[in-house]
Amino acid sequence: MMKKLSIILTTLYLLLFAGALVHAKPIQVGAERLEQYLPMLKGKRVGMMVNQSSLVGKQHLVDVLLGHDVNIVFVLAVEHGFRGDAGAGETIDSSVDSKTGVPIISLYGKQKKLNAEQASRIDVLIYDLQDVGVRFYTYSRSLHFLLQACHENNKQLLVLDRPNPNGDYIAGPILKPAFKSGLSIDPLPLVHGLTMAELALLIKGQAYLEGEGNCNLSTVPVANYDHNMAYSLPVRPSPNLPNDLSIRLYPSLALFEGTPVSVGRGTDLPFQVLGYPDKTMGDFEFVTKPISGSWSKLNHEGIQLYGEHFIEPFRFSLEPLLRWRTKFKSLDTPLINRPSFFDKLMGDDGLRKALDEGTDLDILQKNWQSELSHYQAIRQKYLLYPDSHWIKQSFPQPGTGTP
Repeated sequence: MMKKLSIILTTLYLLLFAGALVHAKPIQVGAERLEQYLPMLKGKRVGMMVNQSSLVGKQHLVDVLLGHDVNIVFVLAVEHGFRGDAGAGETIDSSVDSKTGVPIISLYGKQKKLNAEQASRIDVLIYDLQDVGVRFYTYSRSLHFLLQACHENNKQLLVLDRPNPNGDYIAGPILKPAFKSGLSIDPLPLVHGLTMAELALLIKGQAYLEGEGNCNLSTVPVANYDHNMAYSLPVRPSPNLPNDLSIRLYPSLALFEGTPVSVGRGTDLPFQVLGYPDKTMGDFEFVTKPISGSWSKLNHEGIQLYGEHFIEPFRFSLEPLLRWRTKFKSLDTPLINRPSFFDKLMGDDGLRKALDEGTDLDILQKNWQSELSHYQAIRQKYLLYPDSHWIKQSFPQPGTGTP
């Protein structure tokens, strides 16, 4: 009964969420604005960083460009692969796309960045990946390395922009240099509030790229979009973010990846549930099992788990983590059992140490607010769209007229 009620409430939420998406003019993503960028590709050798989310209507961008006789030399595959069916952290192999015959170069294995020989084979690189606005979601790191390759090899990079489903707010600590990793490398807050085109402009403009070079960066913005707008993704960006609710909860619940608590990988509710094999953890019950696109090592695979099911969205919050820390105290078991990974997710070790020591988090969160105010002063210089009311009210900037 509880599970059926949860499903009904989730469905109602999604219908209400979708209803908020009705605008006078429909959103048009960068890839759909062909008239803006097809002339730039005429007679050029093109490389593309794309995946299953790179759609023009219902057609894949690769198919659309091939139909316009664009010379696509190769596709660059990132985490989850070109077709988006590989699990999180799973190595991607270079191959050839069976449908189009286009070579696929993996940048999610031993090779992380386009090398000089590969760069010499193209004139223009296109980036078109649907991101979710969270620093440790690895597509922003992939964008950084693509910018770096263009910078080093004096190539043109064209970013076809898409809305950020978490683009209405910023939150969390700024990544500290000591915690750069395969998850993230730029000094961004945990929730950065930027589209990928805006982020590309920031990375280049703030000189986050290394060495000498000149990346010729161009962007095709989203039409009829601003950072106040909710955006329902037409295609899941990765296997374990299946719907709007999971994407909205992801910044908060992903922190549990550094704990023995299951976040629902291996179920139909990834990043919408939390569970542990102890009945005191909650009334919601579920069992994880291997499924396509799931993490290769599931927490407590095949074991009855107890916990909670989240049915309403919220901005980044530490409340679930604090609640489960209290639950684990009763078990005399540490909540954070992967401290190094947890710190990489957070971008520093302040929260883990505060939780371990049982200290007040107020000072820590005030420091985050100070960092975010400084970040917002930088961020607003690179915005392509009107900012959200929430950000303007939460982080007023001197001289902007913001209340």
